[in-house]
Amino acid sequence: MTNVGIIGLGLMGGSLSIALQERSESYYFIGMDHNETHQQEALELGLVDKIVHSLDEISRCDIIILTIPVDGIIAVSRELKNLDEKCTVIDLGSTKAKISASIPASVRRNFVTAHPMTGTEKFGPKAAIPKLYENKIVVLCDMEKSGPHQQEVAKKLFSQIGMKLVYMDAEEHDRHAAFISHMPHALSYSLANSVMKQEDASSIVALAGGGFRDMSRIAKSSPQMWEDIFRQNRTNLIEAIESFEVELKKCRHMVENGEWEALNKWMGEANRLHDIL
Repeated sequence: MTNVGIIGLGLMGGSLSIALQERSESYYFIGMDHNETHQQEALELGLVDKIVHSLDEISRCDIIILTIPVDGIIAVSRELKNLDEKCTVIDLGSTKAKISASIPASVRRNFVTAHPMTGTEKFGPKAAIPKLYENKIVVLCDMEKSGPHQQEVAKKLFSQIGMKLVYMDAEEHDRHAAFISHMPHALSYSLANSVMKQEDASSIVALAGGGFRDMSRIAKSSPQMWEDIFRQNRTNLIEAIESFEVELKKCRHMVENGEWEALNKWMGEANRLHDIL
């Protein structure tokens, strides 16, 4: 059996366990989470076979998955001691540069810093779903800093659950993620707050169509998790928000001045995004 330790028994960790269980019976899952309710739910849902309460027990696993906020990942990396040379630690943090640079040299070759480009607005063990990772991208960062064995273990694991592998420098990843993932969350939170400050609940219920629901859906995401992401990727996020503000001001200017032909052209340029997707 391959012992897999999962620190953080929420959407990402739970869904990874389900995906691996569907594909092989050779894994034994050991879980760790500071939330006692999450511990119990993970056991009841079969996401883990056992709960432990110390990193010493987790550190004896063949594979360790870290699905906790970035600050927590860095803290755990500094507490993992005496890892076997074949132990593979994979973090799933949403920002990578600070993690990659903060892992102690003594365990750096054990680590693979990864970001699966998937998720939902839900969180906790009950949010775990079977197909979360299937046909999604996983970005593997600074792979030259990982040991050859660890690289192969990570690539095999993500390929096994149906992910497509992309390789990037950690700092490059963080800039791209700011535009494509982090800034849209900032916009969704802003949209939700602006509407709630102008509209009463009955009007929102009566008039909110599919477009509004789609754009505001990710405003249901965990504030604790996204505060951490925004803080860790602050500089890139500010750049992304400023870029968005430029485009929004263009839209306002064209509407204010009745520049309808220019507005139509501007919207047409935006349509091209879906051709790319």
